[in-house]
Amino acid sequence: MPVHRFHDRPHFLASNQRITARQVARLCGHVFCLLLIPAFAAWGTGRPFIFPSLGPSAFALALGEDTISARRLVGGHSIGIASGFFSYHLLAWGLAFTTFPVTWSFIDLRLAASGILSLLLTTAGMLATHSRHSPACATTLIVSLGLMPSLADCAIIFVAVLSLYGTHQIFFMHRKASRP
Repeated sequence: MPVHRFHDRPHFLASNQRITARQVARLCGHVFCLLLIPAFAAWGTGRPFIFPSLGPSAFALALGEDTISARRLVGGHSIGIASGFFSYHLLAWGLAFTTFPVTWSFIDLRLAASGILSLLLTTAGMLATHSRHSPACATTLIVSLGLMPSLADCAIIFVAVLSLYGTHQIFFMHRKASRP
């Protein structure tokens, strides 16, 4: 059975086990708690502290089937943010895939090139720094395609990722301290 690195116990979604409703409820509760701080920040500020790549990161943390560390989670998203920001401002500044542009337009080409460059930079950066975290590839696309391209948007993404990991560490420390 796979062993969860942080909790030294088999994770409850091993392929040879039947999943109980209690286990599903526990996983959903953990994901819910991880997303509470960013959700309240989004609600209170009107800014997008919840974004598509935060969900897979929360799921990976709650499930625990991958070796998630600060280096991988925070580092991967940081590389994705920086790569997306660089690519967007180099190739597609002022553009976004939020409207229906003309097909085969130069605008589409610039946005597509920005997305490709950001993914290449993110991939190379994560491999070079040993901070592989797949959801960071979604983060880089969110930035490089103009959905959250400003420096303030990038800071919001970073704060949301930090709050997610910090909340997870609080849960981890609480569980470890409460063990006999």
